[in-house]
Amino acid sequence: MRLTKYGHACIRLEVGDRVLVIDPGTLSEAECLLGATAVLITHEHEDHIDVAALKAARELNPALTVHTHAALAAELGDGVTAVEAGDAFTAAGFAVRAVGGAHAEIVDGLPGCPNLGYIVDGVYHPGDSLFVPSETVETLLVPASGPWLKTGEAIGFVRAVKPARAFPIHDALVNELGRDNFDRWLDGKGGTDYSRVPLGGSVDLP
Repeated sequence: MRLTKYGHACIRLEVGDRVLVIDPGTLSEAECLLGATAVLITHEHEDHIDVAALKAARELNPALTVHTHAALAAELGDGVTAVEAGDAFTAAGFAVRAVGGAHAEIVDGLPGCPNLGYIVDGVYHPGDSLFVPSETVETLLVPASGPWLKTGEAIGFVRAVKPARAFPIHDALVNELGRDNFDRWLDGKGGTDYSRVPLGGSVDLP
């Protein structure tokens, strides 16, 4: 499986001609959706879904499937499949399980919206949450920044999930100094094989 890192929280997974994209938001490059056969959306914030770009991709390819939580699926309209935490399904030929259910709190109960994480053939994208699933995770996509997150919590999240490897996501608002600082902490204290996939870069997962 090839994993490609796009802007912010967007990840593209490919095996042959099967292409699954997770969270193509407004901080992600438009080309992330080219050739996609399925899309997973964790929640409705625009840094995780670019509604206009997704609509254009679906018009270009009516066979493109989209899965997300029920409230957002209803907003996006016909052809979008609603899923909830605990559901197992197939998208672009990948085995997917939805987990979690709630966005991490920033303050005073906000934002208080649904958030689904997705485990895709051992790759876990948590969206805006630090939910620890019961399933074995081989590759963890760990959020690196957000008003709901501090570095110590990211380290604790990696330690709790116990993946074979971890790569950072959710990092578009962090400058180079901040990224380097986060990487040093996660590499030194995360307890797993940690590295950064450069923007637009890819890694082949075993």
